[in-house]
Parts: sequence; C-alpha cells; structure tokens
Amino acid sequence: MGMSLEFTDDEKTLLLSNTKCTYSSCEDEEDKKKPDSFSNRYFVVLCILLCELCERLTYYGIVGNLVLYLTIELDYSSAAASSISLVFTGFVYTTPLFGGLISDSFLGKLKTIFCSLFIYGIGTIILPIISIDYEKLNGGGLSLSEQRILYLLALSLVAIGTGGIKTTVSPFGVQQLEDLGDGVIQTYFNWYYWFINIGSIIAYTIVVYIQQEISFAWGYTIPAASIIFAGLALLAGRKKYITTPPEGSILSRMFNILGQAISSSSCKPDEENSSFLDRAKEENGGTFRSKHVEEVKLMARIIPVLFGTMLYWTVYVQMQTSFVLQGERMNLVYGDFTFPVASLSVFNKISLLLLIPLMDTVVYPLCDYLGFKLTQLKRMGFGMFLGAIAMIVAAGVEVSRKNIMDNGGYTDQIIVNASYNASTMTVFAQIPQYFIFGASEILTSITGMEFAYSQAPKVLQGVLLGLFLFTAGLGSYLGSLLVIIVNAATKGSYLVDK
Repeated sequence: MGMSLEFTDDEKTLLLSNTKCTYSSCEDEEDKKKPDSFSNRYFVVLCILLCELCERLTYYGIVGNLVLYLTIELDYSSAAASSISLVFTGFVYTTPLFGGLISDSFLGKLKTIFCSLFIYGIGTIILPIISIDYEKLNGGGLSLSEQRILYLLALSLVAIGTGGIKTTVSPFGVQQLEDLGDGVIQTYFNWYYWFINIGSIIAYTIVVYIQQEISFAWGYTIPAASIIFAGLALLAGRKKYITTPPEGSILSRMFNILGQAISSSSCKPDEENSSFLDRAKEENGGTFRSKHVEEVKLMARIIPVLFGTMLYWTVYVQMQTSFVLQGERMNLVYGDFTFPVASLSVFNKISLLLLIPLMDTVVYPLCDYLGFKLTQLKRMGFGMFLGAIAMIVAAGVEVSRKNIMDNGGYTDQIIVNASYNASTMTVFAQIPQYFIFGASEILTSITGMEFAYSQAPKVLQGVLLGLFLFTAGLGSYLGSLLVIIVNAATKGSYLVDK
C-alpha cells in the first residue's frame, strides 16, 4: 500500500503539458481568449453534476431490483439471475473503454455523452413497455421468452449507453476546472461522487419501493424519465462548456508505436532511462514524435496499478447480487410494511454522503498538516482492505442467519407474490456490511478515478479512465464465474431456501 510511481523528466513534462481548449460558445479567437467567469464555470459544472445524478438514478433504478425482476417476473433461478446481473455489470464496466476511445479519438467528450444518452434512453423506454401487465388490459401480452429477449436487449443498450457516459462525464467536468489547481480537481471528484449517491439514494428508496410494492411498470418509468432529464441538464450549459477536439485514432497510433518498437533494433542501449519503446522515436530512427512515445510509456506504467483493483470489484459487485439474495431470506416485514430488500443499499450511499465531506474537509487536510501524506496508492490500498472487512462481516451475518433457521427461527415471506423461506433475523443486520463498503468505495473507487485522470496525458484521459472501469467489468465477470463454480459445487443450492 506504500508503493509510489516515479516518473522521468520527459514523463513529468508530458503530464504537465496542456492541450488547447476551446469554448464551444465562441465564434472567433478573440472570444476564445476571454477568461470565463467563475459563475459560468460553476454553472456548467453543476449542469454536468446534475446530468450524472439523473443518469445514476436511472442506472441504480434498474440495477436495484434487477435480481428480483429476473427471479420473480422472468422466472430465472437465483444462480442464473446472479450470473446475468454480474455479466450485465461486467458489460457496463467494459464498454467505457470503447467509450473513452471514441471520445478521445473521434467525437470528443460532449458529443459522445449525447450519443450515449440517446442509446441509453432507448433501452430504458423498453423496460416499462415489457413490464406492463397486458393481460389486465386486453387479455394479450408477451410470452415469457419474448419478455426475456427484450429485457436482455434493453440491458445491453443501457450498458452501451452507460459506457459512453461513465468514461466522459467526470473528465468533462474536470476539464471545466483543471486550470484552478490539483486541490480543486480532488474536491471535484469527491463532490462528483457525492452527486452520484444522491441519485443512488433516490433510486434505492423511492424507485425500488414502487417496483416491489406497486409495479415494475411504474418503477421502470421513473428511470426512463430521469435519463431524459439528464440530457436536458447537459443541454442547459451547451453554450458555455470548455471543449477539446479529438486527437484522431489514438489506439491505432499506440499499437503502431508498440509494433515498431518491437520490430526495431535501433535504440541506444546506453541511454539513461531508456526503454525498448524509445526505438520508435524519430531521433532513434523511428517515425513517431517523442511526445507520443512517452504517452505509451506512461500507459505501460499506470495500467498495472489499475488492473490491481480487479479483485476489489469482484467483491464490490456482491452488493447487488449475493447481498440482495441474502436480504430476501431475512425478515423484511414490520407490521403492515414490507421493507424493499434493495433499499439496504441506501446505507452504502448514506455512508458515502456522510464520509465524503468529512474526508475532503477534515481527514485529508489533517493528514497533510501532520505530515502523513495519503498518496493515491495508499488510499486505494486501504480501501481494498476495508472491502475485505465488509465481506467478513457479511459472512458472519450469513452464518447467524442460517443458524437461526436451523433452530426453528424461520418464516414464510412474500415478496412480489413470490414466497421465500426466510430467517426471522432482521434484514437490518446487513447495515454494517453496506456501510463499510461505502468507506472502502471512497478510498478505492473515487481515488482510482482521480488516479486514472491525473496520471494520464490529456489526450488519453478517456482511455485511462475507461481502463480503470474496464477492470471493474473484469472483476464482475470473475464474480459471475465464481457463482457458477459455487453453484455447481453445491449442486444448485446457491442461496435457495436457506
């Protein structure tokens, strides 16, 4: 956890270099040079943050009861529902890599976001349409297989749309503030995450309750409306954004540099800090500018750090799968009120909302004052440690839940017209595991985004952030594989009855 990255002088120069920004509202060079007012600067950042709030409300409004919908409405087994959920999450977190490439190489950040919102919107509109109970309306309706196909199609469109947004919205917001210094950027990432969790709390309280207790048709209409509001929020600042033009096919250039370096033997072996990639530089007989080669060298040093978070994400995604299945089999009924099982995630979001301001205004400044520098890598390492603690707590809850049932403490529990053999143990026993995950998320996820952005050359910021999210997707796929293995080893008893 104490490791650090040391960069050469060329790499430091590359990290500090600035590319030319343009104001999308300007018509000539004289206007482009005018300094933007602070009120305009913070207005456009607010537009971006509101867009992200609405997008996250949409996403978590779909994810919150995803397993519940798959098992009850689409008649999948618990293991199949978990696998589908994890594959969907993996898709959501692997598509940002391509979203980043499209943004940096071809469309630019703003156009990529708008295109992604359009695709996203189509997917969210499909969900309430297939969730309507047509038999009550006219006696017709979709078959189960048709519902499954359309639902998976909708999830695919949502994943593609999310991929284009996740990798562009946060760096697009930073782009509006980056000349104000590193402290402002760190604060931006903290509050960016704070807005994300406002949207998440709305989804995990109001939306999941409507889905579980009223209907999925109405419950899916809210996310569809929210993604429309996300687009409107982004449109509100369209004349004031600072934008940068795309750089062309960056990925192609990177592969060409790598291929030329491998095939060439012209590098000077006695050159200080030399790398085999230096063979591709013009001064060493190659055909590429030194700046572009240094970009690839930076990528090669940063990527292993990002991929080191993969196992953390394997653990993290359990909140939307095994934690939900565990909660279904715990006591949710209090008087005449049935607590929405997916709403337990709100305690993860409350943890974030409480701790983000505390970390930003008290903990980090205090550590700096005391001379204990919490580097990005130290923060990420400690966050992974807290994630492991959260899973140990969840395992303890599971052991207690089963012991209570073994001793006769169980009840027949109805959730969306489905019956579950549940423990009398209160579902609120899950609160600590969700809360601890919130603390780990601040240190690992927020810092990981900050790390990917701050260490990347400007032309590769989308790609690096996409790679960071890509590791989350790989972690989710690994989680799906573990579910398949555990279900096979336990002969299909994965969280069934007990």
